[in-house]
Amino acid sequence: MSNVFDGDSPTNLAEYSVSELSGSIKRTVETAFDQVRVRGEISGYRGPHSSGHAYFSLKDDRARIDAVIWKGTFSRLKFRPEEGMEVIATGKVTTFPGSSKYQIVIETLEPAGAGALMALIEERKRCLGAEGLFDPARKKRLPFMPRVIGVVTSPTGAVIRDILHRISDRFPVHVVVWPVKVQGEGSGEDVANAINGFNALEPGGEIPRPDVLIVARGGGSLEDLWSFNDEIVVRAAADSRIPLISAVGHETDWTLIDYAADVRAPTPTGAAEMAVPVKAELEAQTAGLTARLQGCMSRQMDQRRQSVRALMRALPSLDQLLALPRRRFDEAATGLGRGLELNTINKRRGFERVASHLRPDVLSNRITERRQLLNERMVRAERTVERLVDRSKSRIERAEAILASLPARLKTQTDRSRERLGNLSRHADTAIRHQLTRARAELSAQDRVLQSLSYKNVLKRGYAVIRDEENRPVSQAAALSAGMGIAIEFADGRVGAMTTEGGTPPAGSKRRTAKAGEPPKQGSLF
Repeated sequence: MSNVFDGDSPTNLAEYSVSELSGSIKRTVETAFDQVRVRGEISGYRGPHSSGHAYFSLKDDRARIDAVIWKGTFSRLKFRPEEGMEVIATGKVTTFPGSSKYQIVIETLEPAGAGALMALIEERKRCLGAEGLFDPARKKRLPFMPRVIGVVTSPTGAVIRDILHRISDRFPVHVVVWPVKVQGEGSGEDVANAINGFNALEPGGEIPRPDVLIVARGGGSLEDLWSFNDEIVVRAAADSRIPLISAVGHETDWTLIDYAADVRAPTPTGAAEMAVPVKAELEAQTAGLTARLQGCMSRQMDQRRQSVRALMRALPSLDQLLALPRRRFDEAATGLGRGLELNTINKRRGFERVASHLRPDVLSNRITERRQLLNERMVRAERTVERLVDRSKSRIERAEAILASLPARLKTQTDRSRERLGNLSRHADTAIRHQLTRARAELSAQDRVLQSLSYKNVLKRGYAVIRDEENRPVSQAAALSAGMGIAIEFADGRVGAMTTEGGTPPAGSKRRTAKAGEPPKQGSLF
């Protein structure tokens, strides 16, 4: 700071540079407002900057103040700021000398009462419910006896120990734990990534894919459970293909993941009880069912045994069943010898009848008849071949005669075609001449009509056409001025002239002005 008195200055006020003045104001503001609590509505929040800092504003109905949360402070916040949220910010007021602005550097941030958070939760619940994420039809049934259970929770809290202890007591199965943060900055992303990671596991892989998921956290305040109200967590729970149990907080604590999950458990221990049955109860139930099954089988065997015995008493004895077949067999055996003798006699008689017809003279007669029949057929075949040969010769002779007369027929047909073509050519020439005559007559008539409508016929009656220097027809005297060159067209030609008097020339028309001492010159008439 300069305190040198300038004799030329009208006052003795101290002189500051801009940097000195800005630094003095900064120190004064920071000293007077080193710790303040400001209540207002977040405005202009677009998430943390690429540097990790967050810049936004706090406003009410009459004023507005810029705010900043540094990267280290932002990571320690219990919940993330959101646009339009009413909050209470604690920090110090400082200035930014580069642009002569003041701002509050926020060290802690809390919602302005639970009512603001509840209103935000209700609004988010309404929006996500409108998308169908809470629809009961989307919810999946839990498996009765899962082989692998996936747990998403903090690895250091009491929740995981309670779940493992309860599962071990009821029905020991394989448990896979995905450790996440359940509170603070980034906890919502950790939970969503864990749910999506379990769903991305392949069945039969190195890490077994769970049959059911448990998302668990112990009780706490609304701010402590805020991560499970994040939209990314709710969408991950709704999109999970693995049945999911939500066990966040105590029985009276409700978060948005409870609505998107397939089943809500009042406590993490209750989630473990829902996930697996009681092994001792299953064993007792199985033993009871086994005893009932054995008793039923014994009673059923006794009933079947009694039924078989009753049926056996109703059946006839073996001798009674075989008496009739035995008698039939004996009768058949008795008649078998006589039947063979009769059959042999009948066969011998039939052979003798056939052999009586097989004499040499009969065979000779049949051979003679067959030979005569063959000779007759050969004679008929020779005659048929001769007739076919004669017919073929006749067709060949007729074809030769037709071929011999073909040149004369072709010549006659050619002469007729040539004569017909000449007649058609003469008719075409006549038609073309008639068409040209009609076209010339129509053209002459149209030319006469055109000549009758031409303005030159008007000129022949003593009229004339006045044209200006640009060869445009002039229809009014006001279009001409004194000294302008014009062309007058008569019926027999054109003559040039110069106007001496005229009306007021229209705006934009060209007007020639003669130089002093020079006679007026006539311009181009065309």
